[in-house]
Amino acid sequence: MKFWLSLMPIKETGQLTEIASFAEALGYHGITMADHLVMPTRIESRYPYTEDGKMWWPPDTPWLDPWIALAAMGAATRRLKLGTNIYLGALRDPFTVAKAVATLAALCGDRVMCGLSVGWVKEEYDLAGIDFPSRGRRMDELIAVMRKLWSGQEASHQGEFFRFEHAVMHPAPGAPIPIWCGGGSAPALRRAALNDGWLGVPLSLSQLKPVLASMRETRREAGLPLDTFSPCVALAQALKPAVVEELHALGVHDTTCIAPWMLSPWGATKWIDDGDDIRELDVKKKAMERFANIVIRQF
Repeated sequence: MKFWLSLMPIKETGQLTEIASFAEALGYHGITMADHLVMPTRIESRYPYTEDGKMWWPPDTPWLDPWIALAAMGAATRRLKLGTNIYLGALRDPFTVAKAVATLAALCGDRVMCGLSVGWVKEEYDLAGIDFPSRGRRMDELIAVMRKLWSGQEASHQGEFFRFEHAVMHPAPGAPIPIWCGGGSAPALRRAALNDGWLGVPLSLSQLKPVLASMRETRREAGLPLDTFSPCVALAQALKPAVVEELHALGVHDTTCIAPWMLSPWGATKWIDDGDDIRELDVKKKAMERFANIVIRQF
């Protein structure tokens, strides 16, 4: 089982490179950054992954540009995979996204995973002047354009949202960049199934099984191989050996650990002590190390 450390934004941004270096030393497989382009000060949109529909992070959370942050963390590591979980690609144009991802791949030895989702904050789309209801179609087209640009060959495209002729982008990635898609809605799951992987929303094993079966069926119908698809799950229960055996049987070999020093709505285990100040780097390191000792080293 490969373990990805999912970094919800932290105010102590100067700690990120040390966190990445420590994660690599502890045996984490990869590290991911989350994204918002701009946060509205008034949000009526409902957050889809909590019962009350409200965000569970502070309103003054800093949202760094994930590709720049990952480049800094890549410079501090040698093996750690670098990715987004998730990046709101539909809020950007495909040239900007493709260039940022390809640049990170060039700087960090092709250790990059591009995790995408359309997002849920309508007000964020309104601020950017981009139509919210069509964001799914825009994302699908953006992915198609990025794959063309990453080929390093001359490309043209005539679509609903993007149109261009005779374009080329260098440097091209030295290896294919996997695109993993996030979300739990039917369109999001279909998008993930038709690409390279799924960044799963927190679910129990029993909830996860029908979701994975549906995505496998989508791939079969599209004539896509099952063995090249990588679901990365955020399991909302403890990762016991028997559970991991079931995950492997389901074709799941990647899992996400949400920043273990934070108390999320899905945290099954507390990795810090009472009175710990999570602003301190040593507290974050302690939580990461406890997770590594108790979970990662079992597998």
